[in-house]
Amino acid sequence: MVWNLTSVLLIAVAGIALYWLWPRLTRALKRFDDDNRDRIVRDWQDRRDSRAHIRQTLEVAEEQVEAVVEVDDADPRTGTAVKRFAFEGIWYASRDEAERVRAEKIGEIARGFYRDLPAALAARRRDGRLN
Repeated sequence: MVWNLTSVLLIAVAGIALYWLWPRLTRALKRFDDDNRDRIVRDWQDRRDSRAHIRQTLEVAEEQVEAVVEVDDADPRTGTAVKRFAFEGIWYASRDEAERVRAEKIGEIARGFYRDLPAALAARRRDGRLN
């Protein structure tokens, strides 16, 4: 009798939890499905685009660089609150300036990839892994 009451109670709690979480679960699955569809379409478009590797390289380089952070600070002369922008430990007065430095860093990483690419391909050819 106790086992039946426990199992019925657990099934009821699971049903209530599923009812309560169902909208969140369906939204998450829909978002995952939409992202997956977008990725597949983008892959098809990349196959036709001869410069897609540049965009992909910049995306990978962008993942390796930290974002610009907005910081509230006090102006040392007036004591009023001002917004400053930090990138890699250096503070900038405007977001545009910080984003420009960040973009230069991303470009530097991407150019480094293309500088190292011929040597990496040559090493793979010597090992016989690339025809």
